[in-house]
Amino acid sequence: MHKKIGICTSVLLIGCLPLQTVAADYPTKPIRLVVPFPAGGPVDITARTLAPRLTEVLGQRILVDNRGGAGGILGSDIVAKSPADGHTLLLCTTGNAINVSLVKNLPYNIRKDFTAVSMIAIITSILVVHPSLPVKSVKDLVALAKNKPDALSYASTGNGAPTHLAGELFKSMAGVKMLHVPYKGASLALVDLISGHVQLSFISAPGSMQHVEAGRLRLLAVTNAKRSQLLPEVPTISEAGLRGYESEGWHGLFTPAGTPKPVVDRLYKEFTAALRDPKISASLLAGGAEPVGMPPDQFTVKLNDEIEKWAKVVKTSGMKMD
Repeated sequence: MHKKIGICTSVLLIGCLPLQTVAADYPTKPIRLVVPFPAGGPVDITARTLAPRLTEVLGQRILVDNRGGAGGILGSDIVAKSPADGHTLLLCTTGNAINVSLVKNLPYNIRKDFTAVSMIAIITSILVVHPSLPVKSVKDLVALAKNKPDALSYASTGNGAPTHLAGELFKSMAGVKMLHVPYKGASLALVDLISGHVQLSFISAPGSMQHVEAGRLRLLAVTNAKRSQLLPEVPTISEAGLRGYESEGWHGLFTPAGTPKPVVDRLYKEFTAALRDPKISASLLAGGAEPVGMPPDQFTVKLNDEIEKWAKVVKTSGMKMD
């Protein structure tokens, strides 16, 4: 009997050795950090801000690989089908949670084909209106929209984009009707908003705050769950009158499903440490990204909550992907 127990124990110990070896040796080659969007965008900036520090502490180069296409789906699929050894990572956005209910026949299952490592950053987004609109607060806007159904229009950066979902969530929670006007990117949406062709937008802060400061746009609130470090005096939409409203963009780190836990834990540890570096933190904040460093288990829960939340918005609005 004792001999059998000894044999079983030895088998268990041998089974653990590969994980221990992986954790001790990782990484053994350059790490490919896939950004499923073109170079120069917010996610790319976050990736390239973090890459030098991580290259230094991990002892292997972090190679940022831009694989834009299909709203982040192309690059995400590449990572989903990569070896689960921690040498191919995905830095993606809220859009990955939205696409679950918005896009039919996704080539991957975000819940089954990925392991959540960490929420890297929260993106500061704001609700702005054209200054000609006679509103000074969220309550004013809701009242005006109720009095004039479908008279107001809001700009988004495209059908199914987070800025579109933010507007649909606002309409649903406020019980108002507004016209959605999609654009191919934030710059085009801002041009028409500043010109007064559309009246409002739920848009990222970095690219639009200069227009607020110049008086070309009026800032009503931030869309995030909490007040932004960038705009601490500006209330959230929830605080300003639409209780419970939250539309929060984020950048999140994932590995292919099956990546050994010690490797996931190492990645979480090193990315979080990098986010706490004052220079890196300041650089991200300047671009509108507030460093987070959410643990894997918490991020997994957050991801599932986001999937369910936006699925309801997609269903209620009846929206479809272009």
